Amino acid sequence: MSVQSAAADVDVDLRQLFASLARNWLRIVVVVLVVTGLAFALASLATKHYKAETQVEISPRESVYTRPASTNPDSDKPILDEQGVATQVQIISSNEILKQVAQKLNLSRLHEFDETVDMSALNRLLVLVGLKNDPMDIPVDERVLKKMREKLNVYGVEKTRIIAIEFSSEDAKLAAAIPDAIAAAYIAGQGAAKLESNTAAADFLAPEIADLQKQVRDAEAKVAAYRSQSDLLMGGNNSVLATQQLAELTTELSRVRANRAAAEGTAESVRKALQNGGSLDSLPEVLSSDLIQRLRERQVELRSNIADLSTTLLGNHPRVRAAKSQLADLDAQIRSEAQKIMKGLAMQADAAKAREAQLVADVNTLKAASAQAGEQQVDLDALQRDAAAKRQQLELYLTNYREAASRQDRNYVPVDARITSGAVVPTEAYFPKIGPIVGAAFAASLLLMSVFTLLRELFSGRAMRPARGARLEPIDEVAMPVAPAEQVTVPEPDYRVADAAEPAMAVDPSIAPRVQPAAWAEPVPDAEPAEEVEPVVEARPRPSVLGEIDIEKAAERLIAGGAARAIFVSPEGDEAAASAILVAREVSDAGLRVLLLDLTASGAASRPMLDSGLFPGITDLLASQAQFSDVIHADLYSDCHVIPVGTADPVRAMRAADRLPIIMQSLTTAYDLVVVECGPADAQGISRLGGEATEVFLSMLEADDAVTQAAVKLIESGYPNLTLVTPLGHEPPGTPVPGRRSAA
Repeated sequence: MSVQSAAADVDVDLRQLFASLARNWLRIVVVVLVVTGLAFALASLATKHYKAETQVEISPRESVYTRPASTNPDSDKPILDEQGVATQVQIISSNEILKQVAQKLNLSRLHEFDETVDMSALNRLLVLVGLKNDPMDIPVDERVLKKMREKLNVYGVEKTRIIAIEFSSEDAKLAAAIPDAIAAAYIAGQGAAKLESNTAAADFLAPEIADLQKQVRDAEAKVAAYRSQSDLLMGGNNSVLATQQLAELTTELSRVRANRAAAEGTAESVRKALQNGGSLDSLPEVLSSDLIQRLRERQVELRSNIADLSTTLLGNHPRVRAAKSQLADLDAQIRSEAQKIMKGLAMQADAAKAREAQLVADVNTLKAASAQAGEQQVDLDALQRDAAAKRQQLELYLTNYREAASRQDRNYVPVDARITSGAVVPTEAYFPKIGPIVGAAFAASLLLMSVFTLLRELFSGRAMRPARGARLEPIDEVAMPVAPAEQVTVPEPDYRVADAAEPAMAVDPSIAPRVQPAAWAEPVPDAEPAEEVEPVVEARPRPSVLGEIDIEKAAERLIAGGAARAIFVSPEGDEAAASAILVAREVSDAGLRVLLLDLTASGAASRPMLDSGLFPGITDLLASQAQFSDVIHADLYSDCHVIPVGTADPVRAMRAADRLPIIMQSLTTAYDLVVVECGPADAQGISRLGGEATEVFLSMLEADDAVTQAAVKLIESGYPNLTLVTPLGHEPPGTPVPGRRSAA
């Protein structure tokens, strides 16, 4: 028989797979305990290592009272960023500092840091035979530094300016002393670097100050000499005298021009009034004259007298005429005084014009002098700026030199770092941690053994089952044994069914099988009858019964003939069903994958293999209450698989009896041999179970009339190659047989 092995037609039986853990629990427990014990022993015997930590804060340490006067007020703020802290980490772990600590603590005399100290005989032998490098080829300092770096861990604490220095050692006191020594060496190195920088600054400033003093004197002398040569006399407001005089004359010229214009305007107004005979009372200069005011008063008085006399006297009266004559004289005097005022204003305007001309000449002279002074002032300002810059630099150097000299004399150089947390001598070793190591070994060994057991079960093939939705067509053709010429031809069942397996539903294992003693293939009354195909007999042979064989010969017949299906009919009832069980186990022991399908009414074929009748089985599969993975179980006494009767309603299951050919095709695809126990069924009842490479067996206990009649009916119905097999002479199926696997 050719074995069909399609990966898509099989699936993993998780129940069978994980059941292997329970079957191999003793082996798993022993291995886990051994590994855990070894881990505990190694952890207990391992050398203990201790770890200590010192923390260094990086921040400015300058006091506000000693900070240099020239320092920026914001300089007390920390300026180190992540890169700055990382730089300090590299400085702390530098070879220079580690060498200082190694020499201070004399680490080269310890075997922990120099393996050449107290070297064991085994290591010496390995060095001699060349299996190990000679550590003496490496200098002592390099050996010690290499060990120190392996045990040292310097890192910056996240989001802070604190650097942690961790060190591990076999000696707890040494584990605390080394990080403290490294921190102290780092701070001392920083202080020495700042002191060296301060001394170098003082040595640099001293000659620079001497040179600057000479340069400042020369620059100031140049300024004074140029000022005297250029006659650049300084006036008020720190300006050149010529420029200051020019400003004053310009102001005076403006005032004189304003006065001249005012005098000319007033004289012109008086002249126009006199020429036109107009009133002089509106002119401010005329009204301001005292003489004219007195004349105006006398004129008013005469006019009053004339008015009084006119009331009593005539116009030609001597007194009236005398008064009028006096009034005319007063008018002439007023006009004469007005002309004098006009002449005085004209003379004032002429004087202002002359003053203006003189001022204009003076201003022009000062303009030329001021322009020349401005050009000379540019050169003078350049000399003054040079002298001022040198003077300012000299003052800054003097201040810095005094501060550097004072710090050098007082030896005050604060380091921008301090130890915030010193190392404490550890009391508990950080390695080895016995609890975690033992727990990890236990968990890892348990996991590995479980995985190994599952893989072993998976690769052995015992955890495989038919896949859901397996192909219905056979993979290859299997030749059936040659039949006589008169052999009955039985048509193949119709495989026109959509699905190979229905959706799974919950199964209640408490439901006992309620199957009536009737053949499985018989349709129930309320089910839709399936189309029956009558076997066509070309030539009906004479009824004959083959010779009786035992279990071993029946198994050999199936293996040698390459049978894919073996159908067992038991006319004598449940006791005769033992033949199917024994043959299935015998073929399974030969190395083939075998499945037994129990189609009896009482579950006589599956109960001895499972020790229970409450497992889901073929009825659950037909009733769409379970899947293939739920109804296939492992035989407790062999490597054979079994599908029991099940716990579903048999009436409902019989309605789907037409699916039996599809189920049989799926099972034969996944297994090498499918054994079907049909109980006291007839030819019509087993017609749906046949197919290519099918063998039919009649199980018997006694050669009585019932067995003979059943055999004759099967042969007459188209099964001429019927074989009789008896279970007599073998142990009952439910009894463990030596050499087979025992029940779980």
